[in-house]
Amino acid sequence: MFDEQPVSPEQLDGLTEQHMVETREFFDAFSANQHQDDQGTAPPRATDPGWAHGIMVNGGRQKIKCKYCHKVILGGGISRLKQHLAGERGNVAPCEEVPEDVKVQIQQHLGFKVLEKLKRQKGLKSSKNSLVPYYQDTEGEADDVQRSPKAILARGINRKRRGKEIDEGTSYKKKRHKKQLFPTATPVAQACIHNSFASQESMDQADMAVARFMYEAGVPFNAANSYYFQQMADAIAAVGPGYKMPSYHSLRGKLLNRSVQDARGLCEELRRSWEVTGCSVMVDRCTDRTGHTVLNFYVYCPKGTVFLRSTYASEIENSAEALLSLFVSVVHEVGPKNIVNFMTDTTPTYKAAGKLLVDRYKTFFWSACGAHCIDLMLEEIGKRDEVKELLAKAKRITQFIYNNNWVLNLMRKRTGGRDIIQLAITRFASNFLTLQSMASFKDVLHQMFTSAAWMQSTFSKQRSGIEVAEIMVDPTFWSMCDQILKVSKPLLTVLHLIDCEERPSIGYIYDAMEKAKKSIAMAFDDKESDYSPYLKIIDCIWKEEFHSPLHAAAYYLNPSIFYNPSFSISKVIQKGLLDCIESLEPNLSTQVMITSYINYYEEAVGDFSRPVALRGRESLAPATWWSLYAADYPDLQRLAVRILSQTCSIIRCETSWSMSERVHSKKRNRLEHQRLNDLMFVHYNLRLQKKRSESSKGRSIRGTFDPTCLEAIDADMEDWVEDPIAIEGEDLSWMVVTVPRERSSESAKVKTVDDCNDSIDERGSYDSKGIDGNSDL
Repeated sequence: MFDEQPVSPEQLDGLTEQHMVETREFFDAFSANQHQDDQGTAPPRATDPGWAHGIMVNGGRQKIKCKYCHKVILGGGISRLKQHLAGERGNVAPCEEVPEDVKVQIQQHLGFKVLEKLKRQKGLKSSKNSLVPYYQDTEGEADDVQRSPKAILARGINRKRRGKEIDEGTSYKKKRHKKQLFPTATPVAQACIHNSFASQESMDQADMAVARFMYEAGVPFNAANSYYFQQMADAIAAVGPGYKMPSYHSLRGKLLNRSVQDARGLCEELRRSWEVTGCSVMVDRCTDRTGHTVLNFYVYCPKGTVFLRSTYASEIENSAEALLSLFVSVVHEVGPKNIVNFMTDTTPTYKAAGKLLVDRYKTFFWSACGAHCIDLMLEEIGKRDEVKELLAKAKRITQFIYNNNWVLNLMRKRTGGRDIIQLAITRFASNFLTLQSMASFKDVLHQMFTSAAWMQSTFSKQRSGIEVAEIMVDPTFWSMCDQILKVSKPLLTVLHLIDCEERPSIGYIYDAMEKAKKSIAMAFDDKESDYSPYLKIIDCIWKEEFHSPLHAAAYYLNPSIFYNPSFSISKVIQKGLLDCIESLEPNLSTQVMITSYINYYEEAVGDFSRPVALRGRESLAPATWWSLYAADYPDLQRLAVRILSQTCSIIRCETSWSMSERVHSKKRNRLEHQRLNDLMFVHYNLRLQKKRSESSKGRSIRGTFDPTCLEAIDADMEDWVEDPIAIEGEDLSWMVVTVPRERSSESAKVKTVDDCNDSIDERGSYDSKGIDGNSDL
């Protein structure tokens, strides 16, 4: 409630003139822009921004209809409508349908009007430099002051502040209304407002300022894909003019230390859950730009993945004993009792070290990374002569398209801005995903290379252009595509399943592999001679490299699979379950209790038979289902939750090689080396945290990329985009190449050339972008 007392001089002093200047500029821009968009709904020569959101009924100013809730407001004119939109109670009910940004805009406008009156009463002079003293870089408090001008502003605003508003009625009489002087808004909402009404010239200047910084500092372009890139801009915009960026010493000093503490706090929070759910230790092996082997250690649990540390392993990776010593140190760091699964790739020395590790502790399992094994299957399939020939032709097509601007633009027009080349989490998966993408554009590409535009171009006369056009119209090429995709599609589906972080994947992998093999056989109409060569490859890698007792036990304990009528138990499943009971629960009496409880699960008695438990078999994550409905059998419950809470594939981030090379350099200072380790710790955990957050919201996490850029080459896709020969004819220029459309998790509709718009917005929509920012592979 507002009182009717006059505003004191102390209260006026607290309202900084800078805020008045900014609000005046906002109001002017708001009035000019909003009114232009809605002419015809407002009276002639009306300038009030409220008219952009209401419609006069029967041509009268006293009867206005809200555009959002369609409420007709009688009396009070445009001021009453603005109170309705701003959510003020008293004279009119608040609008329940008004968008949040419009609500904040109107609140800002009404707050500005109060300031204008107060200014006139006091005779204040506007000055854009009124806040300059607050930002001067003085000794002592300078760093803190430049960091929080918003807090300085709040010291004046947060005093007791009451004001009077001049209401604009039809009779033009002045009325007093009670209202909040400065409605609060989130930084994001404020940033949206300023962005909406900033001039094009100022936005261009801001863009160039960002670009110059990135070019001069050598920041990779894919840094723009980072979630924190836009978050940084929003935070700076919320502070307003005068913000000083953190100094060199702040970034490598107190800000880094604060970020390390935040990351450690998150890790400690996740660590507390390991005792209940168990965890999977993941060893991600990769090779840097100098050919050295780098091992990154991660720990997974259902609540999230954390980065532990990174080490160079070039000197020890050929020795299973040396790797074992390294793995033992990681096990001690995590805690042997917390570990359920220890994952590496299938390199012989790593596999041997993993088995030695299991033999030493006997309380957890070693398994191979699922994504790595699927990639091995695709690699072996790609070595077959017919597949190798097919991929070679497909690569000739993309090499030709992606090395000429005119052809690339023509293709992107036909596909609605979408690209043929697609990146997956592994190298060979990217090959077959790209082949699948090409097959989906079959009709579009066929039309493109038979169109009049193509026939009239100089490229249709060149040897390379003629060769590509012949491939495009060759039915044998497309029929081979269809045949190979019958094999690769089911495997890519499995890869997608185990790469998804929405729920632990270990309870589904055994069933997914069985379904994939059945799907391949059915795709070939059960002709064994056609599909058996491919299934032999899959079975060999599945049995010798991939399969683990954990997979079999998780398959058995997953209620959505076990209670399905198609479920059938086998010796492999039974043996896997018993192996898990003996290893994960070393106490013999507890093992006996668990095996005795199994019967209750199989017959679905007790809480297992509750109607809500029956419904939850499909809707709940398997570990969650057990935690809810197995309380009467605590030993079995604990075992099931620990098994079903694991992943079967290494969840990784793209490695920052420049940072990694500095961390592992032999030329280093001990203090600086610790700082670099902390920097890497923050770097990876920030990425993992945001990746997990975006994945839980069902958003794509692959990030925006252009196949012609270095990210695609770094992803081992260079043979799809490299320039094999010099293309004659057109002058090559990247400036005239159409910007590719951002990838989305939704399936894309292919457009014809007539439906496509050549102009593509260069300002990315950060709501739909992937957050990983580096095309995580």
